Amino acid sequence: MRADRLLSLLMILQTEGRKTAQELAEELEVSERTIYRDIDALSFAGVPVYAVRGPGGGCDLLNSYRVSLTGLKEDEIQALFMLRLPAPLAQLGVSQKLKTALLKLTAALSSTPHRQEQWVSQRIHVDVVPWFQPEESVPHLGTIHQAVCQDRRIQLTYQLHFEARATWLVDPYGLVTKAGVWYLVCSREGKIRVYQVAKILDAKISDDHFDRPEDFDLAACWNTWCIEAEQGRPHYPVKVRVVPELLPHLQRFFGDSVRELVRKVESQDEEWITLTLPFETFFAARGRILGYGRAIEVLEPEALRLSIMDFASQITTLYSD
Repeated sequence: MRADRLLSLLMILQTEGRKTAQELAEELEVSERTIYRDIDALSFAGVPVYAVRGPGGGCDLLNSYRVSLTGLKEDEIQALFMLRLPAPLAQLGVSQKLKTALLKLTAALSSTPHRQEQWVSQRIHVDVVPWFQPEESVPHLGTIHQAVCQDRRIQLTYQLHFEARATWLVDPYGLVTKAGVWYLVCSREGKIRVYQVAKILDAKISDDHFDRPEDFDLAACWNTWCIEAEQGRPHYPVKVRVVPELLPHLQRFFGDSVRELVRKVESQDEEWITLTLPFETFFAARGRILGYGRAIEVLEPEALRLSIMDFASQITTLYSD
């Protein structure tokens, strides 16, 4: 809407100073002619905005014109500039809204917002994108988000294992993003369910509204589900002995599940250290252990030990020919 654009234009000039019509047009995704019309509209409304021709020219505001808010300290204003738009929020389609809101706040809270933004951005950068993982495709995220916000039931077609699919009518309670992956927390047949949004093949909002439980807490529900999911994972313990130099690698791969265990045995002044590693499956254990070479030896179970010996023999035969 034009009113939103006029306010955004005003805040851009207040926070960043003089801008050319081309720069403003690109940022607001309109034509240069529209920018000039907006400048005239602001001027007519009494805003001291003006255009300067020639090299170094552009659109600008009088320095004395400023919206003022009080109550925030300097360090609190700087903290605002640490906000960056995470990729998951951009997928929800709120990138421009969030950018505009932050722009309005910072323009109102500081006399030198652009300088402060540069100061913070050169000292703090937050990158939430995981390593080596392509962004997942979530074509129905917008539809699901709309249903969540409107408390309306939604019909989902979901991808199951082995190309099977199922269709359900669910009450969408909320959306959660974890490590760049979106999940839908919903109620189906009176039970809380969690579905990965990327596996939703189709989503249709119904005309029916649902009553959200008054005591429902999305964060608490998600934490409970994560704990249950972790406890329900397949468990294949493997007793091994490793060289001390391998311990840091094991901590990075297994995380909290072995960190405490490693701390207990790190003080052992021995050539080999014995511990039990928690894998999910036989095949996962074999693949990972083979990658560590002679830095690790399987003690138990015997079936895994024999399988690794067989694979090692096959590799030796292949490369000795």
